[in-house]
Amino acid sequence: MYTPAHFALTDSEGLHDLIRSHPLGTLVTQTEGHLDANHIPFLLDAEPGEPGTLTAHVARANPVWQQCRDGAQVLVIFRGAEGYISPGWYPSKQETHRLVPTWNYEAVHVHGHLTVHDDEKFVRGVVGRLTRLHESTQTTPWKMSDSPREFIDSMLEAIVGLQIRITRLEGKAKLSQNREARDLQGAATALRARGGTALAQAMDAAK
Repeated sequence: MYTPAHFALTDSEGLHDLIRSHPLGTLVTQTEGHLDANHIPFLLDAEPGEPGTLTAHVARANPVWQQCRDGAQVLVIFRGAEGYISPGWYPSKQETHRLVPTWNYEAVHVHGHLTVHDDEKFVRGVVGRLTRLHESTQTTPWKMSDSPREFIDSMLEAIVGLQIRITRLEGKAKLSQNREARDLQGAATALRARGGTALAQAMDAAK
């Protein structure tokens, strides 16, 4: 990933936070000379300063788990806040008119080695953890035990577990840090007025 120094994210905790707050990753694999991409919600297990591991599951009908040998190198892409930035939002435009549109965004690239777990205990644990995490904001959280056991068992038989041992993290936050403070603020204010609160908050934090 092309990352100028002023856009680089190097703090492991910040990278982990971005993954956890945007857990739908794009798993990129290569098999027999062909690239493939699958969009999968991941769980991250990592301590500060450590690369950690990603865990997920895919449908048994998805060939990705059979196409990739254990230990295969893979890439997972996580995207955070993003949006179009108009040069008209920069106060300095009226003075120089030497500005062009751009796109601001946050991204983390996770490099690692894939292991397939085709066993019931592993996939049950993955589904249980994903459920507890994402149901925690519900008034009445759904639990696996809410459904008949035979139904859950049949669902678990239809999925396969994946685990990625992370070897390297790359992070990029292109948030107008290369602009004057007044231009960054002007763009963030314009984004808020248009509903782009998440990107505006990320830009404020980058100041």
